[in-house]
Amino acid sequence: MENRRIPESEFIINADGTVFHLHLLPEQLADKIIMMGDPARVDMVAEFFDTIECNISSREFHTITGSYKGKRITAMSHGIGGDNIDIVMSELDALVNVDFATRTVKEEKKSLTIVRIGTSGGLQPDIELGTNLISVRSMGFDGVLNFYAGRDSVCDLDFEEKFCKAVGWNPQHATPYIVSANSELVSRLNQGDMQEGVTISANGFYGPQGRYLRLPLADAELNAKIQSFRYGNERITNYEMEGAALAGLALLMGHKAATVCNIIAGRATHSANTNYKSGMPSLIEKVLDRI
Repeated sequence: MENRRIPESEFIINADGTVFHLHLLPEQLADKIIMMGDPARVDMVAEFFDTIECNISSREFHTITGSYKGKRITAMSHGIGGDNIDIVMSELDALVNVDFATRTVKEEKKSLTIVRIGTSGGLQPDIELGTNLISVRSMGFDGVLNFYAGRDSVCDLDFEEKFCKAVGWNPQHATPYIVSANSELVSRLNQGDMQEGVTISANGFYGPQGRYLRLPLADAELNAKIQSFRYGNERITNYEMEGAALAGLALLMGHKAATVCNIIAGRATHSANTNYKSGMPSLIEKVLDRI
C-alpha cells in the first residue's frame, strides 16, 4: 500500500523547517529525553550538562539539548495536562519517524527513551512527603488515549472494569484507561531507592483530584473509594496529571516511557510541602545517571 502523505493541516511545519509547537528541527532532538511540566525546571536539568547544543523556547515548551557524562540528552518542558502530552508526544514521534520533506512515515522507526520527572500528591496515608515514586502503571482520567486506534491493545481492560465498578464511576466522565510503563526502564531507574505504585493522571488539579474549594464535587467520596480500591496486590498510590497519556502514547508509538514523581502533598493526611524544589536536583541527577 502506498505510504500516506500527511496533509499540511494535520502536520504543520513552520517556515524555518521546525515542527509546529515545539519549534524543533529533527537534528536538535536526542534519543534520551527528560520531561517536566515547568519550563524553568529545564534550566535546572541543564545545569548538570557538560555541553549545550541548543536552547529553544516556544509557549510552555522549553527545550535544551546537551551532553551529560557522554550521553546526549534533551530536557524538555511539556506544560500541564494530558492535552499537552498529546501535542508533545505526537511531535516528538514525528521528529524521528516522519520524513519532513515527503511528509511520509519512515520505513525504519526510531524508539525514544523518555522519563518524566514531576510532582505528585500521595493517596495513601503511609506514603510520606518527599518520597520519590515511580509509576509502574498509570490510570488516565483525561481520556486522551481513547481517541486512538489500538487503545485496548495496550490497556488492562479487566483492571479498568473492576475499578469503574468499585468506585461507581460516573459515565459523564471520560472512561479511565490503565497502561504500564516500560518495565526495562522502570528497573533501570529504580535501584531500590524509589517506591513503585499505580498513579492516576487526572484531567485537572482541583475538582478532578477531589479538591473542594468553593464548587461542590460531583462525588465527594471518590478519593476515599479510590484509596480503598485493590486490584489483586495493587493499590492506587498517587495523583498527577500527565503520566498516563505519556505511557499510553509511548506504547502505541513504540517508545520507552516512565514517570517518576516527588510526593509533595499527602491527600489522605491533608499535608503539603511547599519547599519541595530543594529536593528536585537530587532526583534529576539520579534520572540523568540512569536514563
